[in-house]
Amino acid sequence: MRIIRGILKSRRFSAPKGFPSRPTTDFAKEGLFNVLENKFSLIDLDILDLCAGTGNITLEFASRESGHITSVDQNFNCVKFIKELVKKVELEDKIDVFRADVREYVKKTNLTFDLIFADPPYDSPIHAELVQTVFERELLRKGGLMVVEHGKQTDLSSFPHFQFIKKYGNVYFAFFSIPFDEEED
Repeated sequence: MRIIRGILKSRRFSAPKGFPSRPTTDFAKEGLFNVLENKFSLIDLDILDLCAGTGNITLEFASRESGHITSVDQNFNCVKFIKELVKKVELEDKIDVFRADVREYVKKTNLTFDLIFADPPYDSPIHAELVQTVFERELLRKGGLMVVEHGKQTDLSSFPHFQFIKKYGNVYFAFFSIPFDEEED
């Protein structure tokens, strides 16, 4: 995996053989970040990266000088790898990495975020549960954005706050947001 833009631009990182996670492709990641940067500035945002895997997305946000990033994955090897990368690029003050089941994390955290990115395994049934819990618990701040990476078999378009889908090859991103002017129920 390589970092596309920002302070870590062109740095490459390789996960060990047999790593339990697949990074988002460069093609899809570049498309995602083009959409994100056209919507708003990524600088100084509080970001949550769920199912962080290789840390590919976390490091891309950090490279673009996002504020604070919380990375969560349940796999010990993923968490260890991300922590090593964060130390290697000297961004320990900007990135917290936690080992936890992401479903439990979003049920228990008291933090709120400007941007939430979730990339569960495509064949996992938790995509909808994550979206539902994030909005029920009001983890996304007004004006914020949630992005869920998924495969073609997943359809999240019926959920409240759904905005649109972007497709890059076999990678789909579902975008959700709460506008600043949305009325409270």
